[in-house]
Amino acid sequence: MKVIVNGAGGRLGEEVIKEAKAAGYEVVAVDQRGQSAEEKTYASLFDYKGDADVIVDFSFHLATKELTEYAVQNKIPTVIATTGQTDEEKGMIREAAKKIPVFFSANMSVGVALLTALVKKAAAFLKEDDVEIIEYHHNRKADAPSGTALMIASAIESARGEMNKIVGRSGVRKREKGDLGISAVRIGNVVGKHEIMMSDGVETLTITHEAHDKALFARGAIKAAAFLTGKEPGLYTMQDLVEGEIV
Repeated sequence: MKVIVNGAGGRLGEEVIKEAKAAGYEVVAVDQRGQSAEEKTYASLFDYKGDADVIVDFSFHLATKELTEYAVQNKIPTVIATTGQTDEEKGMIREAAKKIPVFFSANMSVGVALLTALVKKAAAFLKEDDVEIIEYHHNRKADAPSGTALMIASAIESARGEMNKIVGRSGVRKREKGDLGISAVRIGNVVGKHEIMMSDGVETLTITHEAHDKALFARGAIKAAAFLTGKEPGLYTMQDLVEGEIV
Protein backbone atom coordinates (compact mmCIF):
# COMPACT_ATOMS: atom_id res chain seq x y z
CA MET A 1 0.00 0.00 0.00
CA LYS A 2 1.25 3.48 -0.84
CA VAL A 3 0.48 6.13 1.78
CA ILE A 4 0.66 9.90 1.27
CA VAL A 5 1.53 11.49 4.61
CA ASN A 6 0.36 15.10 4.63
CA GLY A 7 2.16 17.05 7.35
CA ALA A 8 5.13 14.71 7.12
CA GLY A 9 7.51 17.24 8.71
CA GLY A 10 5.60 17.46 11.97
CA ARG A 11 6.13 15.28 15.03
CA LEU A 12 3.07 13.15 14.35
CA GLY A 13 3.79 13.07 10.63
CA GLU A 14 7.18 11.58 11.41
CA GLU A 15 5.54 8.97 13.63
CA VAL A 16 3.06 8.08 10.88
CA ILE A 17 5.94 7.52 8.47
CA LYS A 18 7.62 5.19 10.97
CA GLU A 19 4.41 3.22 11.55
CA ALA A 20 3.68 3.00 7.82
CA LYS A 21 7.16 1.71 7.01
CA ALA A 22 6.97 -0.76 9.91
CA ALA A 23 3.80 -2.12 8.32
CA GLY A 24 5.63 -2.49 5.00
CA TYR A 25 3.91 0.42 3.26
CA GLU A 26 5.46 2.81 0.75
CA VAL A 27 5.45 6.46 1.83
CA VAL A 28 5.04 9.76 -0.06
CA ALA A 29 5.93 12.75 2.14
CA VAL A 30 4.07 16.07 1.82
CA ASP A 31 4.68 19.09 4.04
CA GLN A 32 3.97 22.75 3.31
CA ARG A 33 7.52 23.63 4.33
CA GLY A 34 8.84 21.13 1.82
CA GLN A 35 10.86 19.44 4.55
CA SER A 36 10.68 16.11 6.34
CA ALA A 37 12.93 13.22 7.29
CA GLU A 38 12.27 11.70 3.85
CA GLU A 39 14.70 12.20 0.99
CA LYS A 40 11.91 13.69 -1.17
CA THR A 41 9.22 15.97 0.28
CA TYR A 42 6.50 17.71 -1.73
CA ALA A 43 5.38 21.16 -0.58
CA SER A 44 1.79 20.59 -1.76
CA LEU A 45 -0.42 17.60 -2.41
CA PHE A 46 -0.98 18.86 -5.95
CA ASP A 47 2.78 18.73 -6.55
CA TYR A 48 2.61 14.94 -6.38
CA LYS A 49 1.38 13.47 -9.65
CA GLY A 50 1.74 9.77 -8.85
CA ASP A 51 -0.74 7.22 -7.57
CA ALA A 52 -1.56 6.37 -3.95
CA ASP A 53 -3.87 4.10 -2.00
CA VAL A 54 -4.62 6.40 0.92
CA ILE A 55 -3.82 9.82 2.39
CA VAL A 56 -3.11 10.25 6.09
CA ASP A 57 -3.43 13.91 7.09
CA PHE A 58 -1.68 15.25 10.18
CA SER A 59 -1.21 18.79 8.89
CA PHE A 60 -3.52 21.61 10.04
CA HIS A 61 -7.24 22.28 9.69
CA LEU A 62 -6.57 25.23 7.35
CA ALA A 63 -5.39 22.66 4.79
CA THR A 64 -8.87 21.07 4.62
CA LYS A 65 -9.83 22.70 1.30
CA GLU A 66 -6.69 21.58 -0.52
CA LEU A 67 -6.82 18.15 1.10
CA THR A 68 -10.43 17.38 0.18
CA GLU A 69 -10.14 18.79 -3.33
CA TYR A 70 -7.03 16.71 -4.04
CA ALA A 71 -8.46 13.55 -2.51
CA VAL A 72 -11.73 13.79 -4.44
CA GLN A 73 -10.03 14.76 -7.70
CA ASN A 74 -7.71 11.75 -7.45
CA LYS A 75 -10.25 9.43 -5.81
CA ILE A 76 -7.98 8.60 -2.88
CA PRO A 77 -9.43 7.39 0.46
CA THR A 78 -8.39 9.81 3.21
CA VAL A 79 -7.73 9.67 6.93
CA ILE A 80 -8.12 13.11 8.54
CA ALA A 81 -6.45 13.24 11.95
CA THR A 82 -6.36 17.02 12.45
CA THR A 83 -8.70 18.90 14.79
CA GLY A 84 -10.09 22.42 15.14
CA GLN A 85 -12.05 22.48 11.86
CA THR A 86 -14.55 25.29 11.33
CA ASP A 87 -18.14 24.47 10.39
CA GLU A 88 -17.27 25.35 6.79
CA GLU A 89 -14.31 22.96 6.81
CA LYS A 90 -16.41 20.19 8.34
CA GLY A 91 -18.84 20.77 5.49
CA MET A 92 -16.01 20.21 3.01
CA ILE A 93 -15.22 16.91 4.71
CA ARG A 94 -18.85 15.78 4.57
CA GLU A 95 -19.06 16.67 0.87
CA ALA A 96 -15.86 14.76 0.12
CA ALA A 97 -17.25 11.72 1.96
CA LYS A 98 -20.07 11.54 -0.59
CA LYS A 99 -17.49 10.69 -3.25
CA ILE A 100 -14.66 8.89 -1.43
CA PRO A 101 -14.22 7.02 1.85
CA VAL A 102 -13.13 9.49 4.55
CA PHE A 103 -12.03 8.51 8.04
CA PHE A 104 -12.47 11.53 10.30
CA SER A 105 -11.86 11.32 14.03
CA ALA A 106 -10.89 13.93 16.60
CA ASN A 107 -8.74 11.29 18.26
CA MET A 108 -6.99 8.36 16.60
CA SER A 109 -6.62 6.37 19.82
CA VAL A 110 -8.38 3.01 20.03
CA GLY A 111 -8.48 3.51 23.80
CA VAL A 112 -10.37 6.78 23.40
CA ALA A 113 -12.85 5.07 21.08
CA LEU A 114 -13.52 2.49 23.79
CA LEU A 115 -13.80 5.24 26.41
CA THR A 116 -16.35 7.06 24.25
CA ALA A 117 -18.45 3.91 23.94
CA LEU A 118 -18.36 3.39 27.73
CA VAL A 119 -19.27 7.03 28.39
CA LYS A 120 -22.23 6.85 26.01
CA LYS A 121 -23.54 3.74 27.75
CA ALA A 122 -23.06 5.27 31.21
CA ALA A 123 -24.76 8.53 30.18
CA ALA A 124 -27.80 6.60 28.98
CA PHE A 125 -28.01 4.55 32.18
CA LEU A 126 -27.28 7.41 34.61
CA LYS A 127 -29.73 9.80 33.01
CA GLU A 128 -30.11 12.12 36.00
CA ASP A 129 -26.42 12.44 36.89
CA ASP A 130 -24.46 15.67 36.53
CA VAL A 131 -21.77 15.30 33.88
CA GLU A 132 -18.44 17.10 33.60
CA ILE A 133 -15.66 16.64 31.05
CA ILE A 134 -12.12 17.76 31.92
CA GLU A 135 -9.40 17.61 29.28
CA TYR A 136 -5.68 18.19 29.79
CA HIS A 137 -3.10 18.93 27.09
CA HIS A 138 0.35 20.44 26.68
CA ASN A 139 0.76 24.21 26.73
CA ARG A 140 1.27 24.42 22.95
CA LYS A 141 -2.15 23.10 21.95
CA ALA A 142 -4.09 25.90 20.28
CA ASP A 143 -7.72 24.71 20.18
CA ALA A 144 -9.88 24.41 23.28
CA PRO A 145 -11.89 22.45 24.14
CA SER A 146 -10.07 19.60 22.45
CA GLY A 147 -11.69 17.86 19.51
CA THR A 148 -11.80 14.71 21.64
CA ALA A 149 -13.71 16.47 24.43
CA LEU A 150 -16.26 17.68 21.90
CA MET A 151 -16.50 14.18 20.44
CA ILE A 152 -17.19 12.78 23.92
CA ALA A 153 -19.79 15.50 24.52
CA SER A 154 -21.48 14.52 21.25
CA ALA A 155 -21.57 10.88 22.38
CA ILE A 156 -23.22 11.92 25.65
CA GLU A 157 -25.81 13.99 23.79
CA SER A 158 -26.55 11.07 21.48
CA ALA A 159 -27.57 9.14 24.59
CA ARG A 160 -29.41 11.95 26.41
CA GLY A 161 -30.44 14.46 23.79
CA GLU A 162 -29.09 17.97 23.31
CA MET A 163 -27.54 19.48 26.43
CA ASN A 164 -26.44 22.95 27.46
CA LYS A 165 -22.67 22.80 27.03
CA ILE A 166 -20.90 25.09 29.50
CA VAL A 167 -17.36 25.60 28.24
CA GLY A 168 -14.93 27.07 30.78
CA ARG A 169 -17.37 27.63 33.63
CA SER A 170 -17.15 31.13 35.14
CA GLY A 171 -19.31 33.85 36.67
CA VAL A 172 -22.13 33.56 39.18
CA ARG A 173 -24.54 30.83 38.12
CA LYS A 174 -25.73 27.62 39.75
CA ARG A 175 -25.56 24.42 37.79
CA GLU A 176 -28.85 23.69 36.06
CA LYS A 177 -30.39 20.42 34.93
CA GLY A 178 -29.16 19.58 31.44
CA ASP A 179 -25.80 21.35 31.80
CA LEU A 180 -22.74 19.59 30.41
CA GLY A 181 -19.55 21.16 31.70
CA ILE A 182 -16.35 21.09 29.65
CA SER A 183 -13.07 22.38 31.09
CA ALA A 184 -9.71 22.67 29.32
CA VAL A 185 -6.32 22.59 31.05
CA ARG A 186 -3.14 23.55 29.17
CA ILE A 187 0.02 22.78 31.09
CA GLY A 188 3.56 21.51 30.56
CA ASN A 189 4.07 18.56 28.22
CA VAL A 190 0.89 16.60 28.93
CA VAL A 191 0.25 14.45 25.85
CA GLY A 192 -3.48 14.15 26.45
CA LYS A 193 -5.85 13.19 29.22
CA HIS A 194 -9.66 13.11 29.22
CA GLU A 195 -11.70 12.63 32.36
CA ILE A 196 -15.47 12.24 32.46
CA MET A 197 -17.26 12.50 35.79
CA MET A 198 -20.90 11.54 36.44
CA SER A 199 -22.50 12.08 39.84
CA ASP A 200 -25.94 11.94 41.44
CA GLY A 201 -24.64 13.42 44.70
CA VAL A 202 -24.47 10.02 46.37
CA GLU A 203 -21.77 8.43 44.25
CA THR A 204 -19.47 9.53 41.42
CA LEU A 205 -18.34 7.53 38.42
CA THR A 206 -15.11 8.70 36.76
CA ILE A 207 -13.91 7.34 33.42
CA THR A 208 -10.42 8.38 32.35
CA HIS A 209 -8.09 7.90 29.41
CA GLU A 210 -4.51 9.15 29.38
CA ALA A 211 -2.09 9.13 26.46
CA HIS A 212 1.58 8.70 27.35
CA ASP A 213 3.13 8.97 23.88
CA LYS A 214 1.86 10.65 20.72
CA ALA A 215 2.99 7.61 18.76
CA LEU A 216 -0.35 6.01 19.68
CA PHE A 217 -2.16 8.51 17.42
CA ALA A 218 0.08 7.60 14.48
CA ARG A 219 -0.52 3.91 15.14
CA GLY A 220 -4.26 4.48 15.15
CA ALA A 221 -4.06 6.48 11.91
CA ILE A 222 -2.30 3.63 10.13
CA LYS A 223 -4.95 1.22 11.43
CA ALA A 224 -7.55 3.61 10.01
CA ALA A 225 -5.74 3.69 6.66
CA ALA A 226 -5.84 -0.09 6.43
CA PHE A 227 -9.50 -0.05 7.53
CA LEU A 228 -10.46 2.20 4.58
CA THR A 229 -9.18 -0.32 2.03
CA GLY A 230 -12.08 -1.39 -0.16
CA LYS A 231 -14.63 0.78 1.66
CA GLU A 232 -17.46 2.56 -0.14
CA PRO A 233 -17.67 6.38 -0.06
CA GLY A 234 -18.82 7.59 3.32
CA LEU A 235 -17.74 9.16 6.58
CA TYR A 236 -16.09 6.70 8.96
CA THR A 237 -14.92 7.16 12.55
CA MET A 238 -12.81 5.34 15.11
CA GLN A 239 -16.01 3.85 16.48
CA ASP A 240 -16.53 2.08 13.14
CA LEU A 241 -13.01 0.66 13.35
CA VAL A 242 -13.40 -0.49 16.96
CA GLU A 243 -16.78 -2.08 16.37
CA GLY A 244 -15.47 -3.79 13.25
CA GLU A 245 -12.57 -5.36 15.15
CA ILE A 246 -14.16 -6.11 18.50
CA VAL A 247 -17.92 -6.57 18.12
